[in-house]
Amino acid sequence: MVDVTILGCGNLGSALITGLAKEGNHDVTAYDIDESALDRVEPYCQQTTTDIEEAATSDVIVVAVKPDIVETVLDSLDLSADQTLVTVAAGVPIDFVDARTDATVVRIMPNLAAETADMAAAVTWDEVDEDVRALLDDLGEFVEIDEERMDVATALNGSGPAFVFYFLQAMKRAAVEEGLESDDAEVLAAQTVKGAAETVLRSDRSVDELIDAVCSPKGTTIEGMEVLWDSDLEAEVEEALSAAARRSRELAEEFEHD
Repeated sequence: MVDVTILGCGNLGSALITGLAKEGNHDVTAYDIDESALDRVEPYCQQTTTDIEEAATSDVIVVAVKPDIVETVLDSLDLSADQTLVTVAAGVPIDFVDARTDATVVRIMPNLAAETADMAAAVTWDEVDEDVRALLDDLGEFVEIDEERMDVATALNGSGPAFVFYFLQAMKRAAVEEGLESDDAEVLAAQTVKGAAETVLRSDRSVDELIDAVCSPKGTTIEGMEVLWDSDLEAEVEEALSAAARRSRELAEEFEHD
């Protein structure tokens, strides 16, 4: 059983805490200066605290705060070389963190689906950290990447859930316009997105092959796909992803000047 502390109980920190609690393989401590935030996650933790020194005794410390307060948090920590410090803040380079701690530093970009153990995460490390690997395995799927690719990972799996939520909402609204009840449309849209994603992960076929498998000649699906193929959807998605990646690079540049 590995001791893990989550520093920061906002949306992402809370998702990590909830997901780890559901798997039950970690003793989780939650730290925040906001006691109401701690109250929300208390059912999922072995311990909550507003004392950062008390929080900093775990094997793995996850810094889940906004990028602009990462340095303040790091300055408050006194970790040993036996501990692992995991940063999840967009745009914060490993070198910046490494210069401010004796702990082993790992950088990950998770997403909110950690709450249901369906997280997609990118991780960069000098060598595999088994405690962090176990944590990531509990929360979902992860890929190992070079840090120079972390900005695009931030855009893809970090920001990507919002893009998917937006598309799901559009599907729901269109179905409601066609006569479905709102709740029914939401369930069908959400389960359709979930099922399609699971099919991509589990199938040996490419995405193009899967599209072809659904598109029967002269059927309903190909009629809808013709509309999408003739639209600017692909270009707009590319621009959204590029904008998010660009912002991640801008954040990183701010830390390079420090």
